[in-house]
Formats: sequence, C-alpha cells, structure tokens
Amino acid sequence: MSDDSLHKSAIVIDGLVVSNWSRQVFEDMHRGGLTAANCTCSIWEGLRETMINIAQWKKAFLDHADIIMQVRSAEDIHRAKQSNKVGIILGWQNTSAIEDRLDLLPLFKDIGIGIIQITYNTQNLVGSGCWEPNDSGLSGFGREVITEMNRLGILIDLSHVGPKTSADAVTFSKRPCAYTHVAPFSAFNNSRNKTDQQLKKIIASGGFVGVATYPPFMKTGANTTLDDCVDLFEYMINLCGETNIGIGTDSTQGHDDAFFDWLRQDKGYARRANPGRGRAPFVKGMETLADYPRLTEVMQHRGWSEKRIRAILGENWLRFLGESLTPQ
Repeated sequence: MSDDSLHKSAIVIDGLVVSNWSRQVFEDMHRGGLTAANCTCSIWEGLRETMINIAQWKKAFLDHADIIMQVRSAEDIHRAKQSNKVGIILGWQNTSAIEDRLDLLPLFKDIGIGIIQITYNTQNLVGSGCWEPNDSGLSGFGREVITEMNRLGILIDLSHVGPKTSADAVTFSKRPCAYTHVAPFSAFNNSRNKTDQQLKKIIASGGFVGVATYPPFMKTGANTTLDDCVDLFEYMINLCGETNIGIGTDSTQGHDDAFFDWLRQDKGYARRANPGRGRAPFVKGMETLADYPRLTEVMQHRGWSEKRIRAILGENWLRFLGESLTPQ
C-alpha cells in the first residue's frame, strides 16, 4: 500500500492538541487526515471561563460542521472517520474548572468532557504537578475526584502531574490512567518527561502512553526532525510495547508568546513555574497539523509493518478510549 493510501485509510488519533482554535487549524487537522484528537478547552481557567470556552466549542461544532464534530465514544470516532470529519474529544489539562465542587464532574461529562489531566505543572486541590518543588501526593479530595472520574468514564491524564501524585493516582484508580503527551526522561532530562519506571508502572496497570512529538522534551530541541520523532517512537515501543502507545503531539499551532507566558506562570499569573521563554519550536517537516502524512511516510521508510503503523497512528488509542470513555 502506498504512503498516501495507507495514511488516508488509517484511523489517526492525537492524544493532545492545544492549538489556537480557528478555521485554519481545523482545516489543517482535516488535511492532515486526523480522525480524532483530545483538544484542550481548559488549563488555568476556573468554572466560568471554562464554560465560556466550551460554549465557543459548541458554536464551532455548528459553524464548522463540514469538517469537525464532537465525539464522546469509540463509536463516534468511527462515525467521524466514515463522514470524513475530525472528531473532537473535549479535554482539560487541569481540574481548576471544578474548583472545589466534586458534583460538577457529572455535568461536564454530560456536555462532553472526556479527558481530564488532574494537575497542570503546580499544586492544586487534587495534588501536585511536575514543576512543584514538593510533591505531596494525591489529596483526599483528589481521591474523590478520581473515584468520580472512574464512575463517569472520564479518562485520568497524568502527563503534567508530579511523580508521587502520579504514582498515587495509578495505584488508587480502579480504571487505567494515561500519559496523553509525554517523552522519556531517559532520552532527555526534563521535568515533564517520565522515567522508565513511571512508564512501565502505568502500562503494568493497563494504562496508555501518548508519545509527545514536542521539541522541548527532546534532546534535539529546535532541530528535531520527523526521523527523530520516529526514533522516539521506537524507543517507547521497546519500553512499553507496540500495543500500549500512540501519538500525543502537544501541538500548539497558532499560539503566540503571550499564550506561552500564561502557561508557564502558576495559575496563569503568579510565579514562573517553568523556566522556558517564548513559543515552542515545531518539528521540522511537521510545522502544522496538515503535515501528519509526512510522519506516516517516515514510518514506512523505516520499514515499519502496516500493522504497526496503523496501531501507533490511532488503533491503539481507539481501543483504549473505547474502554476509558464508557461510564461504569
């Protein structure tokens, strides 16, 4: 099968996209052959601001119904593929939006929130983030949040979560958790990356890893190429197994320096939790979400089997999400 036909026929799922949402981004996702993506609609925002973000998404589903649709299940992802649209799974990168109200979680599940990262870099009511100086672990409230997320079928994301809080969550959760967008610490020393032990632990519990093709998490930095990304996938396949990983680009297409400044400050305005400055660079050859077919081409040129390519592009994610998004 040719490079182009394989990509077009494949299920392609991105575990995390946090772009500056616009018609241009949606068109690039569509041109890139994305079947579905976990799209961030809340990070530092509280309840009111998050509801406004979701309202804007609901309008986008109407305004751009020719190329995007909201998805809540594996069946919806199949429907997105069949209708040649990009399926949008609404997700959060923090639990700030529920503030201190556990009873808000069922409401957000009802309006389509399928994936929630329990902390974003720093401390919140649930636990500690990976940039917090003292990771005190999962709080009592955090245990309640995880229990409710398990019941509702909201996937627990631990990508930006501190090591102790992550370990506590994996142990406490009755359902498998995920790192939706991470890279291995053993390949590059960055506090956002996960150790081999952490990666093996989440897989041993039935969890999943989305591999981040995000240059700041890689030793090649701004010079990262698609070949470097495939090197990383091969490393993670050897570590976690071919059926347990997928893609989580962490794409920030369209965002400016001000957005990154907001991200890197605790709660969006306080101390600088992350030492970075300015916008993150893109992978050379994958500067936009329209460039996804180029990643498939590199996988084929490496001699990957069609089965492996389809698994990593999206079939692994599809299986895992089918189990994770279903209420108990």
